[in-house]
Amino acid sequence: MMDDRPTMPDSSRPAAVSFRTAFAFWLKLGFISFGGPAGQIAIMHQELVENRRWISERRFLHALNYCMVLPGPEAQQLATYIGWLMHRTWGGIVAGALFVLPSLLILIGLSWVYVAFGNVPLVAGLFYGIKPAVTAIVLQAAHRIGSRALRNNWLWGIAAASFIAIFALDVPFPAIVAAAALLGFAGGRIAPQHFGGSGGHGQAGKSFGPALIDDDTPAPAHARLRWSGLARVALGGAALWAVPIGLLAATRGWADTLTQMGWFFTKAALLTFGGAYAVLPYVYQGGVEHYGWLSATQMIDGLALGETTPGPLIMVVAFVGFVGGYLKALFGPDALFLAGAAAAMVVTWFTFLPSFVFILAGGPLVESTHGDLKFTAPLTAITAAVVGVILNLALFFGYHVLWPQGLAGPFDAVSALIAAAAAVALLRYRRGVIPVIAACAVVGWIARSLLN
Repeated sequence: MMDDRPTMPDSSRPAAVSFRTAFAFWLKLGFISFGGPAGQIAIMHQELVENRRWISERRFLHALNYCMVLPGPEAQQLATYIGWLMHRTWGGIVAGALFVLPSLLILIGLSWVYVAFGNVPLVAGLFYGIKPAVTAIVLQAAHRIGSRALRNNWLWGIAAASFIAIFALDVPFPAIVAAAALLGFAGGRIAPQHFGGSGGHGQAGKSFGPALIDDDTPAPAHARLRWSGLARVALGGAALWAVPIGLLAATRGWADTLTQMGWFFTKAALLTFGGAYAVLPYVYQGGVEHYGWLSATQMIDGLALGETTPGPLIMVVAFVGFVGGYLKALFGPDALFLAGAAAAMVVTWFTFLPSFVFILAGGPLVESTHGDLKFTAPLTAITAAVVGVILNLALFFGYHVLWPQGLAGPFDAVSALIAAAAAVALLRYRRGVIPVIAACAVVGWIARSLLN
């Protein structure tokens, strides 16, 4: 956490926060936001709700509920939303961008090391231990979200149905989200006591003292719904997408790797729901099976790198872009790093642009729906459905780690032991993600050295 000072209720309302002060906070958050979506949301909650009291618990959770229904990384979108609410459009842009940029720069560097030196025995051994840890981390994510979201049998049923739909029936993510939203809407009318609350992220009744943006604080002028403002944001976002994709198509051709990356990750940003853990199977299907930008093993290694860096976990897409650009030698054999870095930046732009548009355009509507069960009940159901999707992802990674050559090949007992130990450390002893990954990396290197 950024600040471990004890939280004490205070009767005084915090002073107004300057843009410079907020900028410094968002910059710092971008470098220390480890732990995946759950950890990043927890950091923001402690800092913004408990310690600094820039926003109240109820307003924080209401914003989070909206971010969870959107395609894309909910933690980054939540930062964008709060930055926008405090300091208008530029506040949102700064908060969202600084949540991503440190991770992008770090991942470009790590991706280069991985591609250039990944076959070195030391690096290969470390990744041998990290992969099982990633499986345990995804399983822990399902447990953490499920323990908060699945508060009754109705929500358990939605989670189970979601898992069956995606695992056994291969139902697309958008269809699962839409079905869950409809069930939540109906449930909010039939059994409102089961679909109210905070959408699976805790109750909103606890108070840490008056907040700068409190429960009863009126929405600022820029946060009030105006159709003209919504149109400006929508047109601006469309231009920021159309100009780069048009330039890529005009200068490199529609079939070029960079152009196709821009188009594919636009679809990934718009058509996938449930945060990073839910979007990864879609990215795998496109990046590995359809386009061949990287292998299944490299995809899991990329997720491991994403887990060990700050920023949203969906930043693994930068790794996908870098590896694809590097291996395709987009700018010739003498500019491999430049090709990888350019692809990583293209992928990041098209992945995160819609998130900014969704927040800046939809924020005023959200600010007008506090306490509206018609709005919160579908989000509660969607949160439950996401638990089933994440559990499916854990099985997906477990299969590739424990049977690296497919079910017809040998079972990797060493990886199974590492995964089990990582799961116990995370779930039973509540160890941090970074120490667990580091320990598993060392164990994997030792095991690989002994086996070879």
